[in-house]
Amino acid sequence: MPHADSSLLPDYLTALLDGQRDWVTNLANTSSLVYHSLLAFPTFGNGPSAVNWCEPAYPVTRSGFYVDASLFPTPKVHPRGAGADADSSAHAPGTSRLLLAPFCGKPACQYIETAPGRARGVCADAFVTRRTLLVRDVDAYPGHIACDGDTKSEIVCPLLLRSHEGEVALGVLDLDCLALGGFDDDDRAGLERIARLVVDACDW
Repeated sequence: MPHADSSLLPDYLTALLDGQRDWVTNLANTSSLVYHSLLAFPTFGNGPSAVNWCEPAYPVTRSGFYVDASLFPTPKVHPRGAGADADSSAHAPGTSRLLLAPFCGKPACQYIETAPGRARGVCADAFVTRRTLLVRDVDAYPGHIACDGDTKSEIVCPLLLRSHEGEVALGVLDLDCLALGGFDDDDRAGLERIARLVVDACDW
């Protein structure tokens, strides 16, 4: 990513993920690393073209990961009064949605539907089609889900696990920007590389 030092960020990320296979931990650290790398660049860290990552001092909203609901662990500890066999709708049979995973920013949509006929928005489309979507103007994108009304552009990269058995979509990496055309093809290439590093570093 040219805005987050493409020559160094993957090396930093590789070192940060080394020795850890838990996907929650690794996605949390990846969100933080990309966020702080972007903040180092005036184009993205402040003002009207800020990337939508956390920090009250910056005019930003959110960005991070959504992960397939089936990959989340089932509850092992229940509140008093809830049955031991209680189950959340996220894990119900036939559920097809992405759940909010580690991210930096303002509160976001808790889940995004991905089932045929119900899927909508950039994240769902990137997940279902298994390709990175670069949206220069979110208001012009059919079915766009606005986590923050100030967001103007977005890029969503699918997390794809490739093996001899085929390709599985695990989730997405989602970045929003407060400026129109905030991302380009260089960002696409950089984020896809980051996504591959994260997928390969985790046990899903």
